[in-house]
Amino acid sequence: MAVVRFEKPTPPRRDHIARDAVGEIRRPHFGWTALEGARLLAEAGTLAMSWPLLFSAPRGDGHPVMVLPGFATNDTMTGLLRKFLSLVGYEVFPWDLGWNLDQHSAGENGEHVARRIEEIADRAGARVSLVGWSLGGVIAREAARRDHGALRQVITLGSPFTGNPRATSLSTMYELLTGNKVSSTDTAARYAFGHHPLKVPSSAIYSRSDGITAWENCVSETDAQTENIEIHCSHFGFVANPAVFYAVADRLALPEGDWRAFDRAGPFSAFYP
Repeated sequence: MAVVRFEKPTPPRRDHIARDAVGEIRRPHFGWTALEGARLLAEAGTLAMSWPLLFSAPRGDGHPVMVLPGFATNDTMTGLLRKFLSLVGYEVFPWDLGWNLDQHSAGENGEHVARRIEEIADRAGARVSLVGWSLGGVIAREAARRDHGALRQVITLGSPFTGNPRATSLSTMYELLTGNKVSSTDTAARYAFGHHPLKVPSSAIYSRSDGITAWENCVSETDAQTENIEIHCSHFGFVANPAVFYAVADRLALPEGDWRAFDRAGPFSAFYP
């Protein structure tokens, strides 16, 4: 396995919130939630206008990338992101499991994703990067904890993998559609350890104006190969925002064993606070 090189060791630190204060994390303000649809349309329009500019992103090396959809969505919702990543030089795969209703709680998604990672790695002869939107990112991080041998890196987009599981605008819908309880022992265990860095490089892309999940739920402790990238974006816009696409392409282009933090300068710098 490649060894990550870095000039100055950086000890782990807690970003933004104290983990013993998770009960203070609240769901997004209703105003942000109400604007999600309009913001998505605006971001999709910006994506269309800036499509040529996106190709200033670093080119890929052809390694395999699997993209996991968010809660109550399927591969259709990640189609634009997957198309872009294919065009900039990656072999891109959908998660290929239909609607993401968190079957992972029963082990099904975890086993499927682990099997898919192995199949893709064997076929491509290279380690796989995972890009997960929302719940898809939660599953991606858990797959990395389960067995990271075939993984290259993990990128999450507005994924609530830690913090307060009730701090989301979709908690009631989540319980109705999945049969899971956000206050269950399993969910508490998932969130309690979610902020710890992975064994592979990871980038958590998040937005303080996310209208679906609290941004505090979407950030990790950081170390020499783990970062959080703040961006101006709606929750649904993570799969339609050009600055997100650029950041994902930039992270995927990092050579194995030569990780470095994201440089916010560039054509979409106004999107990165």
